[in-house]
Amino acid sequence: MTVAPQFQFKNGVLHAEDIPLPELADQYATPLYVYSRRALREAWERYARAIAGRNALICYGMKANSNLAVLHEFQRLGAGFDIVSGGELARALAAGAAPGKIVFSGVGKQAWEIRQALSANIKCFNVESAAELERLADIALEMGLRAPMSLRVNPDVDAHTHPYISTGLKENKFGVDIAAAPALYRQAMQHPGLDIVGVDCHIGSQILEIAPYLDALGKLIDLILELRADGIELRHLDLGGGLGIRYTDETPLDPADLLDPVFSTLEARGLGHLQLILEPGRSLVGNAGILLTRVEYLKRTPVRNFAIVDAAMNDLMRPALYEAWHDVEPVAPRAGQTNRVYDIVGPICESGDWLARQRELPIEQGDLLAIMSAGAYAFSMASQYNARPRAAEVLVDADQAHLIRPRESIQDLYASERIPARG
Repeated sequence: MTVAPQFQFKNGVLHAEDIPLPELADQYATPLYVYSRRALREAWERYARAIAGRNALICYGMKANSNLAVLHEFQRLGAGFDIVSGGELARALAAGAAPGKIVFSGVGKQAWEIRQALSANIKCFNVESAAELERLADIALEMGLRAPMSLRVNPDVDAHTHPYISTGLKENKFGVDIAAAPALYRQAMQHPGLDIVGVDCHIGSQILEIAPYLDALGKLIDLILELRADGIELRHLDLGGGLGIRYTDETPLDPADLLDPVFSTLEARGLGHLQLILEPGRSLVGNAGILLTRVEYLKRTPVRNFAIVDAAMNDLMRPALYEAWHDVEPVAPRAGQTNRVYDIVGPICESGDWLARQRELPIEQGDLLAIMSAGAYAFSMASQYNARPRAAEVLVDADQAHLIRPRESIQDLYASERIPARG
C-alpha cells in the first residue's frame, strides 16, 4: 500500500492531514481533488535543504499543477516558476511571482506570448529552435529591449522513462541539437536584441536515476567551456526538472542525491560561479494530492469485474495516456468485506476511460475511493469531455479545508458559447 505521509488512516478512515476524507466528500461532493498544504511545504523543503548556501534557484514547473493557491504557496516559500505559455505567465504573476524568477520554456512560443513576457521582464527565455531565436530577437528589437535568453539544448540522453515524457533524445521535438548550439550562440551574439545569459536542458520526467542527469551535465559543461573559448560567458546553467515520485514501489531520489554531485562537478570544472536553476514539477506536487471518487455501480461480467466510479479520464488522464499506475485506496474499508479484482472505470463513452486495472479491493456500491498521487498532471490535464464539469479543488491545512476552485456548473460548460442568428 502506497500512502503519502499526509494521507493516512486514522481509526480505520483515510484522512487528509487531520480531516477525514468522508467529511470532504460530504461537504464538496465527488469527484474531488484534495491537496495537502503540509505535503507541498515538505516537498519544497527537501529542495531548499539541497541548495542551502548555494547559488541556485528552484523554478517550479507549474504545468504539473497551476492552481493559484498552489502557486502562491510556492511563491511564498521562495520559488521561481518555469512556464510554457502566456496563460501560465499570467497565472504566475496573479499568484505574486517575481518576474525576475520566471523562465519561459516551450517549443512553440507565439509572438504575443513573447511580447507579454518581455513586458513583464522575466528572467530568461529558454529558446528551442533557430527560428524561435530569430523571432525573439526581432520582437525584442522592435520593443527596444534585450531579451535574456539561453538555448535549450538536446543532449541526446536517455532518461529511462516513459517515451511520452522523455524529452532529451534526438528524436524528441524539444531543444536544439547540442552539436548545433555553438553556432547558434555565436549567431545570438550578433543580435542587439538578445542578451545571452545561460544554457538549459531538460531530459524528461519521472526520472529515478542520477546517471542520466550527470551524463547531460557532462555534455553541458563541455559546451559551456567551448563557448567560453569563443568569448561567450554564461551566468547560469538550467538542468531542468524531472525527478520522479513514488506511485507504487519506486524509490525516488532525494534532491540532495542529485545536487550534491552536480555542485561538486561544477566546482571541479571551474564553473562553481554559475547559478544553477532547477525546474521540478511532479516531485513538488505529485504526492501532495489525491482524487476522491465514489463507486456508482459494481458490474460483474464473465471475464471482468468493473467498479464504475464518478471520476473519469477527463479528471485523471494519465492512465489512459501513459497506462500510468495510481494506487487506489478504499477510504473507509469495512471489516469482513470480500476482496474482488476490479477495473476502476469512469462513465465516459470511451474504452480508454479507466483509472486502474485489475486491483484487488474490498468495496461495495457507494464506497469512497482515493486515487493516490494525483497532485500532478490531474486537474492541469482535466477536460470537459462528454460535457462533464471539472471537479472542485480543496487545499487542506491541518484541520481546515479551503475551497481553492469551485466545481464547475453545467451552465459553465456553455456560458461563453453563442448560437448565431439565422441569416
